[in-house]
Parts: sequence; structure tokens; C-alpha cells
Amino acid sequence: MLDPRLTLQRLCAERGEDFAGLSRMLGRNAAYIQQYVRRGVPKRLKEDERRKLAHYFSVSEEILGGPPDGDRRPDGLISVKRHPVAVSAGPGAVVAEELGKPWFGFDERWLKQLTPTRPADLSIVRVEGDSMAPTLNAGDEILVDPGDRIERLRDGIYVLRIEDSVVVKRIALHPMRRTVTVQSDNPAYADWPDCGIDQLNCIGRVIWVGRKVV
Repeated sequence: MLDPRLTLQRLCAERGEDFAGLSRMLGRNAAYIQQYVRRGVPKRLKEDERRKLAHYFSVSEEILGGPPDGDRRPDGLISVKRHPVAVSAGPGAVVAEELGKPWFGFDERWLKQLTPTRPADLSIVRVEGDSMAPTLNAGDEILVDPGDRIERLRDGIYVLRIEDSVVVKRIALHPMRRTVTVQSDNPAYADWPDCGIDQLNCIGRVIWVGRKVV
């Protein structure tokens, strides 16, 4: 396997990047990347630094010294696991069943542009129920990013665990208080206002949806 330092040096040369600029992007002193590449100090990049660089260059973390990002198929696509559960867009129930293909294949560069989270940590689950219609419909397949949770919580659609159920809902942050409204896009379902952020058990943010066009 190619030395991650040589890989980073090559990426910088190919794309006209300078070591000082990358160092500042990582919140480090201007000589940090140069010392890493030329002197081997530090011996390896921290996980969050490696992830930022991989996302910036739209490459696999693996070539920068990280663990394998996921199962690369013979056709060059990256596999993301498809879990045999369905998240409820309704009253809240976990539906277990046998699915067809156990994975979805994504283009590596496209996936890196979508999220810096390792593909091995992402998951595909199916939507059941109609509380998020028309945004999400029963049978839709959604890509859930567990690297984007409470620490980065913002308005958007999330998969939440509520007691023994897993649901997909829209989160709307209150602009002044540390509370959120858990919303259903279908107006036939009531919202859950003034929920404390610390009370949310957030599994991950929904970052992509696939569906059959009828």
C-alpha cells in the first residue's frame, strides 16, 4: 500500500494545493502538514484530520492511512449496508423482514461529496407509513448518516429512537431555546413541540432518498 504521506503530497501537487493552506483548514499551525509529509511528525494523522482531508480531496480515507471505507465491489462501487428493518413514518414501529439485495452501490467520489462519514458506518433503511408524505413515502429507501447527529443538530430529517421504536421525522430547532419540534410533513399527523435536545435519541440524519417512480 502506498505511503499516506506520499499520497497526500501527490494530491497536493496534482490539485495545486499547498501544505500551509491544508494545515490552516485543519486548525493547525502553517507547518503542520509539511512536517507530517517531510519529517513524519506526527507519525499518523488524527481520525478527524484524515476524514477532513479525504472529504476535501474526495478520496477514500484508506489511501490516507485510515481503515477500509467499505466493501468495494468488482464494478468499482462502494457498498453501503441495507439493514433488514424499516423506520416508521407513522405511529412508530420497527418492522423486521427479509430484504432483497443486502447493499446499495454508490460511486465513491459522489458519496464522499455527500458526507465525510465512512461508508462502512452508513446504512440504508426502508420507510414505512405516511406521516412524512409527500417528502418520504412508504417503500422509499433512505441513507442514514450516523456521523451527523446531536453534535451537529440542525433543521432537517432524522431517524430517531423513541423507546422501542425507530421513526423518521423532521426536526425544527427553536431559535432561542434548546428545544426542538418533532414534525411530520403530513399535516394529518400532530407535531411534538418543545422537546428537549438532550432528550432526543438521534440515530442519524437522512441525507439521500431513493424511490420507485410510478
